[in-house]
Amino acid sequence: MISKYESIIIGKLLDKYENSKSFTGDNKVNQKFYVKVSMLFSEYTEHSNFDVFQAVNEAVDILIRKQFIIAKANSSKVYNEIILNIDKLEQVYEYIGRVDKKTINESVLLLMESYKNRNEILSRYCNTQFQRIITNKSIQFFNDDLKEFENLMIAVDELLKVETETFVRDFSVRVFKDSKVFDGLSLKVINLLYEYGDYPEKDQVLGSLNIIKNPTYVNFKGAGNISVKGQNIDLKNFSSDIAVSSTMLPDIDRINITGKAVITIENLTSFHTFYNQDMFVIYLGGYHNRVRREFIKKIQQQNPDILFYHFGDIDAGGFYILEHLRNQTGVDFRPYKMDLATLKEYYQYSKKLTDNDRYRLLKLNDGQFKELINYMLENNCKLEQEAVNVKC
Repeated sequence: MISKYESIIIGKLLDKYENSKSFTGDNKVNQKFYVKVSMLFSEYTEHSNFDVFQAVNEAVDILIRKQFIIAKANSSKVYNEIILNIDKLEQVYEYIGRVDKKTINESVLLLMESYKNRNEILSRYCNTQFQRIITNKSIQFFNDDLKEFENLMIAVDELLKVETETFVRDFSVRVFKDSKVFDGLSLKVINLLYEYGDYPEKDQVLGSLNIIKNPTYVNFKGAGNISVKGQNIDLKNFSSDIAVSSTMLPDIDRINITGKAVITIENLTSFHTFYNQDMFVIYLGGYHNRVRREFIKKIQQQNPDILFYHFGDIDAGGFYILEHLRNQTGVDFRPYKMDLATLKEYYQYSKKLTDNDRYRLLKLNDGQFKELINYMLENNCKLEQEAVNVKC
């Protein structure tokens, strides 16, 4: 039975080989793959720990006899450098019980080939990974578990087909016949969707795709009235908002806007404190999901001449949410108090940009916010909407 020291030695040597130009066939000179024993096992050179010294030497001796490595000990029986014998690669892989990288890559390529045309996100992801494999880079969101990788492809494919709100466990049972499989995959799924999709906030990705832990509600208030199965509700008669669950939305016959505009608000606190007698106000919940988008589209269809505004944070997330809201609803939302004048007025309440903020701001290609973004970058600031006085 192979010892842990043999496994560590061979594993490290194979890692070096698989990450080399020799592996891809691009090398112009013969490469030597070696490791320093003292770098692998810090206790090896500590003479007080004789057990480790003896175990490592025994492992090296075994590998030498099998001709898997080349190494020489000094007069004190201390090994310094261990070299991989590339003429015995096939036997080395078999001995350690490791599938070679080329075989793994071929299996991954086959899987991606069958999923790359399922949707735009998978297409972008798979095409990028094809290039990474060609250049011998690691495959994103893959940890040598082919079954998990296939489940990842399946999950991304199925998620984009969900039309109605679905609980996480129910989605997992429907797709994988197991209530826990998706939970184990969810972090990788979210990261993949966020990187290759169009989602402003990572923690809202699943919600935007109708995958939920609890039922979704749409909160709204202000200048309008709704008709639910023939029953008319005038929102101006309420001192606060009302909430309608996603299951009740199909029962709404009509939404009449009696004011001049509709406004969506990103943050719950700002939603509660916002007041404008001429506006119908919708709580967006940060990143809008399909339910809220359908609610908005219904309003626009039934009130085609009404203006639409969005009020969010003056930061990269706020700009991304507005852009995505426009793209996903087809409604021409205008920014509300998301301008340079507002940022300057409330500058004392602003916060410093993080590295991620700067990265996301630089990626934005929205001419509408160009001057504002430049000011934010130059003055290292962003503003949360809660700081803005919106009572009027």
